[in-house]
Amino acid sequence: MSRVLVCELDSLGVGASADAHKFGDEGGDTLGHIADECAAGRADIPGLRDGPLHIPNLVVLGLGAISQASTGRFAPGLEGEGPFTGVWGYAIEKSHGKDTPSGHWEAMGAPVTFDWGYFTKSENSFPPELVNALIEQADLPGVLANCHASGTEIIKDFGVEHMRTGKPILYTSADSVIQIAAHEGSFGLERLYEICLVARKLADDYNIGRVIARPFEGTGSETFTRTNGRRDYSVPPHMPTLLNRVSDAGHEVIAIGKISDIFADSGVTQTIPAYGNDAIFDATLKVMETAPDHSFIMTNFVDFDMLYGHRRDVPGYAAALESFDKRLPEMLAALRPDDLVIFTADHGCDPTFPGSDHTREHVPVLAYGAKLKAGPIGARKTFADIGETAAKWLGVPGFGTGKPWL
Repeated sequence: MSRVLVCELDSLGVGASADAHKFGDEGGDTLGHIADECAAGRADIPGLRDGPLHIPNLVVLGLGAISQASTGRFAPGLEGEGPFTGVWGYAIEKSHGKDTPSGHWEAMGAPVTFDWGYFTKSENSFPPELVNALIEQADLPGVLANCHASGTEIIKDFGVEHMRTGKPILYTSADSVIQIAAHEGSFGLERLYEICLVARKLADDYNIGRVIARPFEGTGSETFTRTNGRRDYSVPPHMPTLLNRVSDAGHEVIAIGKISDIFADSGVTQTIPAYGNDAIFDATLKVMETAPDHSFIMTNFVDFDMLYGHRRDVPGYAAALESFDKRLPEMLAALRPDDLVIFTADHGCDPTFPGSDHTREHVPVLAYGAKLKAGPIGARKTFADIGETAAKWLGVPGFGTGKPWL
C-alpha cells in the first residue's frame, strides 16, 4: 500500500519569484548561482570539491530542467534534454513571507496569507517592554546584543561577555523570529530552553512565528561553535495540515530532523531527532525500512540552509548538494512499489547574495515513484499542490488550497 516521503532540501531555491523585489531579492537564484560559481572555479576547494557542480542523479530526475523552466536558462552543469525519470516542475509561494514555517506549512496545505510580526530595527530590535518582561519572568540579570545578526558572528562578538555575566544573547533576523544564544556549559542547556519557553509566550503578543534556542560551546571567540542542541518553538499551524489529515485517519506521521518543531508537533505521531545531513539521511533510510503502509514521512535536510546558505558558503553548499546526490540512489532503491517521494524546498537562501537572510524564490517540485508517470508539471501556483498530491496518493481528504498534479 502507498506511503509518501517528502524531503525538504532546506533553502534550495530555483530562481526569484515575480514578487522578489518586494523582499529585496530580485535576481535571487540559489541553485543557479551555485552552479555558476562552480563552473567559474570560484567554488573550488582542494579536498572538498572542484569543477562544475556535479549532481547527475538529481539532474536525471529533472532538477536541471526545473531550474531552466524557472529562470529561462540552463545553469552550467545542469543541462539535459531528457527524458527525465521524475515528475518535475516548480512552485510559487503564496504565503506572505519567505520563512521556514510559511514554506513548510504551505507545502502541507496551509498557506500563510496573514502577515507575521517582525522586529525590523537593526539595533535595539526588540521593544523595551518585551525585553523587560523576558528579564523579569525568566529571572535574568539582563540580555546582550538585541539586534539583527548572523548566528555565528553574534556568539563571537558577545560569547565571552555572556559567559562572564550570565546574560543570554538576544537577536533576530529578517524572519519572524526571536533567537536566544547561550553557552551549554556555563549557562546550561535546560536553562536556555526554559528561557525560550518564556519568550515563546511573550512572542504571541507580537505574532512571531518562532523562538529558537541557539546553544554553543567553546572557550573563546575563536573556538565558539553552535551545538546540536538547537530547538525551535513554533506556533502551531493556523489550520489543519496534511500531517493532521494523515494522523486523524489513524496512520503514522513520522517527522525527521526539525520537522516536529516547525509544526509544533501538530499531527506528528513519531519524532526522529537527527543532526547533520548524513545523519538525517541515515535516519530517513532506517524509517523507510519499517514505516507501515499509509505512512507519511517528512524530512528536513537543514545543513543546506543553516550551515551554507545563511553563512554565504558557496563551496560548502555545492559540496553538500553533491554529497546528497551521491546518496540519492540509496533512497530511491529503498522505495516500495507504491511509494511516492517528493523533493522540494521551503524558500531560497542564495549564498551569492549579501547579508545572511533567506531569498524569495520558486522551489523545486521533483517527484519519483514506480507507479508515477514521469514528465513536466509546469509552474505550480502554490506550494500547497505538494500537500494536495500527497493527500490524494495516501487516500486522505485534501484541503482545497492547491491542486494535485496526479
